[in-house]
Amino acid sequence: MTQRDPATGPRLMRVAALQMVSTPAVGENLQQAGELLARARAQGAELALLPEYFCILGQRDVDKVGVAEADGVGPIQEFLASESRRLGLWIIGGTLPIRTADPARVTNSSLVFDPAGRRVARYDKIHLFRFAQGAESFDESRTLQAGSETVAFDAPCGRVGLSICYDVRFPELYRTLGDCALLVVPSAFTATTGAAHWEVLLRARAIENQCYVLAAAQGGLHRNGRTTHGDSMLIDPWGRIVDRLPTGPGVVMGAVDPALIAQVRGQLPALTHRRL
Repeated sequence: MTQRDPATGPRLMRVAALQMVSTPAVGENLQQAGELLARARAQGAELALLPEYFCILGQRDVDKVGVAEADGVGPIQEFLASESRRLGLWIIGGTLPIRTADPARVTNSSLVFDPAGRRVARYDKIHLFRFAQGAESFDESRTLQAGSETVAFDAPCGRVGLSICYDVRFPELYRTLGDCALLVVPSAFTATTGAAHWEVLLRARAIENQCYVLAAAQGGLHRNGRTTHGDSMLIDPWGRIVDRLPTGPGVVMGAVDPALIAQVRGQLPALTHRRL
């Protein structure tokens, strides 16, 4: 589905990453997300990315199963569609839980809506996070069903590749997406792994794919006692950080410039030098 004029090709596009500190209450989170979306639009954003689990960060991992929606139906999906129409904004809905045939597991899904409120893409998180260090222990496979297909869509700035959080550790995923102008990474990185790896992984994905990377994170102390790393950012094709927000709710802004992508790829044609 192409959303740009083929006669003119991709154009500069203002984009925003929205950082949140989501709670166990879906209604509260949708209100916070709506306020941040409106702020981003007022600052000139044409595309906005919400963080992973923007709609719920529960007291327990299993809480997301309780608010899961059927594909295409439910208040969280209706919120995303209506906000995209109301604001005239491309919205990448971070992630929300979608029901599966297994009542104990959901998909962690990123849904994309165009400015008319039409859903144009769905990506289900492929790589499921597992980590154990001291008192910290996470295993997403207990409540999540992994996706199996990579997904990209066309926006005015060019091709946009979808990924979610832990996916950022798997560079081969991004190679399957083709020639992208922008890669998005909605996340809820832990404070431990985020401090060690977040920035370097995001910048590596931008540098090796010679495109922009937009990462929207959960960032702060949540009611369940968990602290997420935050540091939402936009990175350019040379690996430079355009804008960032260390912690707390807010908006990260910048532009995806196809001319800069072409310049970087012309000066250092690494993508054409691939042999494997």
